[in-house]
Amino acid sequence: MDEVDVEALRVAMTPEMVEAIRAKAQRGTLPPAAMAALSHAAIEAITTDAAPLESVVPLAALEAIVQLTGRPPLLVRNGSIVMEPLTDLPGADALVIGTEALLPSVGRIEFRNYDMAWGGTGWVVAHDGADLLVVTNRHVAKLVARRTFDGSGVFMRSPAGPLYGSSIDFGEEVTSVIGDTSRTVKVTFIDYIADDLEADVALLRVGAPAFTPTPLDLADGEAGLGDLVALIGYPAYDSRNDATVQSRYFRDLYDVKRVAPGRVTQALGSDSLLSHDCTSLGGNSGSPLIALADRKVVGLHFAGLYGKGNSAVGVGTLKKLLAGERLLAVVPEMAAERADGVHPATHFANREGFATRDFLDGVATPWPKLSGEAADGLAQPSDAPTEPGEIRYTHFGVKYSGRLKMPVMTAVNIDGKNAVRIKRSGDQWFADERVPLDIQLVAKNFKDLEIDRGHMVRREDPNWGPDAEKANFDTFHYVNAAAQHSRLNQGKQLWQGLENYILDSARTAGFRMCVFTGPVLTDGMELIDGALVPREFWKLVAAVNQETGGLHATAYLLSQGDLIRALLEKRSRSEANEGLNLGAYRTFQIAIADLADATGHDFSAYTAADPLRRITEGLADGAPPTFTPLESLDSITL
Repeated sequence: MDEVDVEALRVAMTPEMVEAIRAKAQRGTLPPAAMAALSHAAIEAITTDAAPLESVVPLAALEAIVQLTGRPPLLVRNGSIVMEPLTDLPGADALVIGTEALLPSVGRIEFRNYDMAWGGTGWVVAHDGADLLVVTNRHVAKLVARRTFDGSGVFMRSPAGPLYGSSIDFGEEVTSVIGDTSRTVKVTFIDYIADDLEADVALLRVGAPAFTPTPLDLADGEAGLGDLVALIGYPAYDSRNDATVQSRYFRDLYDVKRVAPGRVTQALGSDSLLSHDCTSLGGNSGSPLIALADRKVVGLHFAGLYGKGNSAVGVGTLKKLLAGERLLAVVPEMAAERADGVHPATHFANREGFATRDFLDGVATPWPKLSGEAADGLAQPSDAPTEPGEIRYTHFGVKYSGRLKMPVMTAVNIDGKNAVRIKRSGDQWFADERVPLDIQLVAKNFKDLEIDRGHMVRREDPNWGPDAEKANFDTFHYVNAAAQHSRLNQGKQLWQGLENYILDSARTAGFRMCVFTGPVLTDGMELIDGALVPREFWKLVAAVNQETGGLHATAYLLSQGDLIRALLEKRSRSEANEGLNLGAYRTFQIAIADLADATGHDFSAYTAADPLRRITEGLADGAPPTFTPLESLDSITL
C-alpha cells in the first residue's frame, strides 16, 4: 500500500471516518496495516486537532509568523519541496527549489529522558574527522545540558535519575514512518554552549553515522537588506501565536521538515540585529538561514516577535565559533590541580590515626563495628594498625573497601580549641601504598563532570595543633574520597551547613568532637567511570555531655528518602507505598538505633547517648523510624 497523502486523506474522509481513526489510534487499536501505510505526520494530522509540542513547555526565545499572507512554509516530501504559490516573492520558486540539495543536512534535535520529545533544529556545519559538528541554539541545548567552566556542555540528569540525552533526526518529513530511525544519530558530546552573555549558539558533536550529510557552506559575508532567504527547520505548534493563522498556514500539520522563504528585513550591524520575515514557529530554533542566491548560510535563526520580525545570529559569529574564538564571555580562572601522586608507606611514619580513648576526657569513642557488607573485602594496610583495617592519618582514620573501591567508614578527632585555618590551594591527590594501588581510584574515575570527588573526612576537620598542615594534606588521599553525584547538591547546602556547624561549634566553644562518616551501601549504587556512586551518606557526632560529663551522640543522614523507605518496608509499614516522595535531597537527624538498623553497622556504643532514644525506647517492633527533617541550622541538636 502506497504512502497516504495527508491533504488528500483529509479531503476524502468524512468527519465520522476521521473520528473513528482518531479513536482507534488513541486506544492503540489501529490495525498494523493501517499504521504501516500512514506516515507519522498523517496519523498526527488525523488523530489530533494540533500537535502542541512546545505549547506545553514553551522555549525561552520567541519565534513567530511575520507575514500573514504570501509566505507559506513549504512541506518536504521524499526529499523534495512541495511548492505552493509564493505571491509575496514573485520569481523565487526556482531559487527555493534549488535548496533541496541542502535538506539532508538539516535535522530535528530530539531528547531522551526529557519531558519533551524534541526541542529545535540543528544542521551540519562541519566534519571533524569521522564526526559531524552540528550547530543549534544555546536555548535548545540548555533544555537538557549545562555549560561547564570551559564552555563545553554536559548532559544533566532527570529528576528520576537517568541522564538526559540528545539525538538528531535528519528525516522527519511529512512522509516519514513512525519508528524510522535510519536517519537518526546520537549526540556524543557537546563541544560548546554559549554563555548567556554570548550569541545564542551551541555546537554538538555526532559520532560517524552510516550516512554522511554534507556540511552547509557558510556565506563569504553578512546578508544584505532585502536579500532573498529561506529557513529550513521543524516548526511546531506554538500557543504564543494566532491559532487561526497557524491553522491556515500549516493546515494543522506540525513537527515536520519545512522550507520557509522570505527576505532579510534588517542587516546585521554593531547596533542592529540580523532580521528576516521567513515564517517560523517554536521548533525553528536553530534553523539555518539560507541565502537563495548562492544557497549558503547567512545566519542561525534564534528568535522572533509575532507580526514583526525574526532574528538570527550572523554568519561571522558562526565562523568565529568554528575557528575556536570566544564569542564574548571570559572563562573564570580555575585553581590549577596537579597530577596525581603516590605516597610510599614510609611517608606515613608516626601517623596515629583516630584516637578512641583519651581524646574526649576519658570518654571512650570506639569505632563502630562494620556491617558484613562493608567488612567484606576490607583493605588491610601494611603498617599493621591496632584497629583492624584502619588506614591511619593525622587525627583521623579510614576504613576502606577494596572490593567496592570506596571508604566505608571514616573517623576524625576535632579539637576546636586548637583549630588552625589553612587556605586551600591547588589540589593534588595521592594514592597510599600501604594498600594495593589497584584497588584505589584515580583521577580518571572522576572525569565525569557530574561526579564530585568528595572528602569523607573533610579537609578542615583534622586541621588542629602543630600537625594541622600535615593533617590537611593527609585528607587528599584517594582512600578518603567517595564519588558523589551532583544531584546531591540539591540538599548538600544544608549538609555542608551541618558540617560547618559542627566545626564552628567546636571552634567557638573550644569543644572536642569525634565524627564518624560513611556512605549508605545499597544494591542501587551507580557505577560511573569505574567508581561506585552512593545515593546517601550518614554522619554520627560524639561529644562530651556538658551537664553530665558522659557521652552525647547524634546521627544525621543526607538522603532522598531511600533509607527511610527501606526501614518502613523492613518493618512492614504501609507508609512506604503511600506517597513517600523520593524527590530532592534533604538532611535529616535520625535516631542512632534506626541508623544502625538501616546500615547494619553496630552503633551500640552510642545509642544510649542519643537524645532521640527517649522517643525510640519502649517502641514495639515495627515502629516507624524516628527522624527529623532539618530545615535550618536551628533544628540541629548536637
